[in-house]
Amino acid sequence: MSDAQQSTLERATMTAIVAPRYGSSEVLRTQTVPRPVPGDGEVLVRVRAAAVCKGDVHLLTGKPYAIRLGFGLRRPKDPIIGHDLAGEVVEVGAGVVEFHCGELVFGAVDAGAFAEYVCVPVERLARVPENLTVAEAAALPDSGLTALQGLRDVGGLRAGQKVLVNGASGGVGTGAVQIAKALGAEVTAVCSTRHVEMLRSLGADRVIDYTTTDFTRGADQYDVLLDLVGNRSLTDYRRALTPKGVFVSSAGAPGGDWFGPVLWVGKVALTGLVVGQTMRPLLMRPRRADLEFLAGLAAEGKLRPVIERRCPLTAAASAVGHVAEGHAQGKTVIVV
Repeated sequence: MSDAQQSTLERATMTAIVAPRYGSSEVLRTQTVPRPVPGDGEVLVRVRAAAVCKGDVHLLTGKPYAIRLGFGLRRPKDPIIGHDLAGEVVEVGAGVVEFHCGELVFGAVDAGAFAEYVCVPVERLARVPENLTVAEAAALPDSGLTALQGLRDVGGLRAGQKVLVNGASGGVGTGAVQIAKALGAEVTAVCSTRHVEMLRSLGADRVIDYTTTDFTRGADQYDVLLDLVGNRSLTDYRRALTPKGVFVSSAGAPGGDWFGPVLWVGKVALTGLVVGQTMRPLLMRPRRADLEFLAGLAAEGKLRPVIERRCPLTAAASAVGHVAEGHAQGKTVIVV
C-alpha cells in the first residue's frame, strides 16, 4: 500500500470501543471502524473526551431486557456505546449554520461517543465554556440535564424552597447540589461518610450521612425531593415531604432483569394520582437550550463537574466497569 493510500485509509477510519454483543464491560473491544459522515442537521465531532453514565451500562448489558426492543434483540444495533462527549467540530452537514469547524462543543448522542469521531445532531450540542476543560464539559450533559430537568422542570423548584438530593455524591447528585444552589434553594444532600466533605465544598447547606442518620425519620420536610437511588419506600419518601411537596424519581427500586425500574415508575405515577403530594418520574431529554443553560452556569462559576477518574480510550472497559459497580464520586471520563 502506498503512502497516499495509507493516508486515505486513515482518514476514512477511526478507533472505537465496540460491544459486539450484550454483556459486562469485558465484552468491549478496541477496533478500527469506518468514520461516520454527518447527515442533514448534524456535525462531525472529533471526540476529545467522553463521560461514562449509567445509560451506557444499561445499553451494554441489555438490561432490563425490555430496552432490547428498541436497541436490538440479540445484540446492540449500534455496537459503539457512549452518550456524553466534548470535542472539536471538524465537518458540518447540510443545513447546519449553528456551528462551524474548529469550535469546541459538548453534548449527547444516543450511542457512539466512545470513539475518535461521532456525528451529533445540532440540537444536542452547545459550545464549551472557556473556563471548562473538555473533560469537564464531557461530564456535563447526562448528569447536568438530568439534575436540571428534575429540579426545575419536573420538581418546579423555586428560590427559597428546601430541596433534598438523595444519592448526592454521584454525577447527577453533585450537579444537582450545585444547580439547586444556583436556583436559590436551601440544599440538603444525602450520601455516605466518605463523600460528606466533598458535598459541603460544593455548597450543600446540610449533608446527611445515611450510615448514621435516616433522613425520612427526621423533623425536617422538603418542598422537593430528588431521588437518585430508589432505596426507600414511597411511604418513607412521602414522610420527608411537605404536604404539598414534590417527589421526583430518577431512579427505581430493583425490578428484575426483565422490566427494571418500569414497575417503580408506574407505582410512582399511580401514587401521585391519589395523594396530596406530587409524585413524578423523570425521563431526561437532551435539548440544546438546556445544554446552553448549563454552559451559562458553568461560565458564571456556579457549576463545575466533579471528576473522579480519567482514563484513555483504550481503558474504556475499565471505566465502564467502575461505573457499573456503583458508589462512584462524580464522573468517570475517557480522554481520547
